[in-house]
Amino acid sequence: MGKFYELNVWKKSKDLAVYIYKQTQEGSFSRDFGLRDQFRRAAVSIPSNIAEGDELDTDKQSIRHFYIAKGSSAETLTQAVIAYEIGYLSEDTFFHVKKECQSISSMLSKLIQSRSRT
Repeated sequence: MGKFYELNVWKKSKDLAVYIYKQTQEGSFSRDFGLRDQFRRAAVSIPSNIAEGDELDTDKQSIRHFYIAKGSSAETLTQAVIAYEIGYLSEDTFFHVKKECQSISSMLSKLIQSRSRT
């Protein structure tokens, strides 16, 4: 505990948040403040909750935050689906975000299982 920046799931989710920020700073997304900001907040919530959870004193507290991060991953994917369907995201960008969200969610499930055993 306490070295969240060494967790692969934190690195992957931080990289996704940076990617989403870059993808939403131009074009139609840059003018749709509501969806853009919601998409960004959900993406940033993933590594933020992983970091907060890893810094807490008990596995029970950590696991709660990892579940929140998992929910934020699903929220990020939902917003990507909507953005793709209204033409804000290209197919390549959408599938990249989808793949990353699914991978992060799977990694979080494994982290939760691991912390549940201790």
